[in-house]
Amino acid sequence: MSLFPPSSNADYAGAKISPIFLLLTAVLTLVPGLIHSFLPDGGAGVIAHLDMGDRRDLVIRVFRWEGSTQIALGLGLLAIALRYQPLTPLGLTLVMVERGLMTLQAWGLGSPDGHHPPEHFASPVAVILCAVFLWLSLKTSKA
Repeated sequence: MSLFPPSSNADYAGAKISPIFLLLTAVLTLVPGLIHSFLPDGGAGVIAHLDMGDRRDLVIRVFRWEGSTQIALGLGLLAIALRYQPLTPLGLTLVMVERGLMTLQAWGLGSPDGHHPPEHFASPVAVILCAVFLWLSLKTSKA
């Protein structure tokens, strides 16, 4: 028994582009996770331009918490994209759920102060792209 079972990539029958998109998604999940975890302000000020007021320490801790969950998800997506490609539909579905909820929270439920950091604009696009690549991953490749 080892941490990583043997690769199951040979069993993947979907479009070859979908695991590549999932790999890109993994990287685009890991990078913000690292920023939120290790940038002095977690990106809250320098990237999201949030006014942290007198609760700066709390905002930074929340950003670091989010960063840790992004790193964990990103590593899981990376493992799927590189070694366990039959799980590509699952990985894309998880990202769709995550980004869909982020979209709902940002736009559907509204931002109390009307402020929208960069991720609020990227999340709805990510949902659409994940849906396309999910559909492609579920189609049996002719190759």
